[in-house]
Amino acid sequence: MRKHSFDKKTENKVYQISQAEILPNPNQPRRRFDYDELEGLAQSIRANGVLQPLLVRQLENGKFELIAGERRLRAARLIGLTKVPCIINDISESDSAVFAVIENLQRQNLDYFEEAEALAILITDYRMSQEELCKKLGKAQSTISNKLRLLKLNEEMRYKISRAGLSERHARALLTLTDEVQRARALAIIIDRHLTVSESEMLIEQMLRKKEAPKRQMLKGFKDIRIFINTLNNAVDTIRRAGIDADSVKTETDEYVEYIVRIPKLEDRPLASGQ
Repeated sequence: MRKHSFDKKTENKVYQISQAEILPNPNQPRRRFDYDELEGLAQSIRANGVLQPLLVRQLENGKFELIAGERRLRAARLIGLTKVPCIINDISESDSAVFAVIENLQRQNLDYFEEAEALAILITDYRMSQEELCKKLGKAQSTISNKLRLLKLNEEMRYKISRAGLSERHARALLTLTDEVQRARALAIIIDRHLTVSESEMLIEQMLRKKEAPKRQMLKGFKDIRIFINTLNNAVDTIRRAGIDADSVKTETDEYVEYIVRIPKLEDRPLASGQ
């Protein structure tokens, strides 16, 4: 296949490239595409054409890898365009990946879980620091950190949250629960009852209080046991003060406290005559 010839001076030239020659970007962060939005964009392209060229890079085999413009490419395919306008960018595979992720992150309608996954890719696969991401994206470091925390939710939970149309604040509220079973239960209630963020936070706070209640009850019981043991100790002291050589032994395990008191038998004395 013939490769397009271009140099730095003509790098921004627009080429009409066959859709069959354009391959998807393996690092495309967007996983879900709204069909209605694509249909609307397709109708706009039908009426006005592709106003903003796609960005691609040429591969060794002569084909092209998409860098930016996934929605435009999909919409163009919906109306059967065989060729689309493209700008060929001479960049490396790693730069292409970073560009694709950042280009999508700058779009407001990117799913917040997709955004978090994309940030994680840049940090782990391309060794970008959070500070570098802040500069490139124009976001505060706390924002980046909060996005990355969302990945602590397992994939099944992320899928249910996205499918239910819950907000990022719903997801962050669930992170307050550290137990996976409690998180799943809370999410099921939130979805079933269509709870708002505030209502969800109240639910989670109640669940946390209930979890702490048994601990407080156990501590109260422990205090009561100490009172009983002190009472037994006082009783043994009273017996000893009466001149009886009482002996006490206390043993304690995780399950119980054992308290043994040994009192010697008094010898039977014969009653005096006439008594």
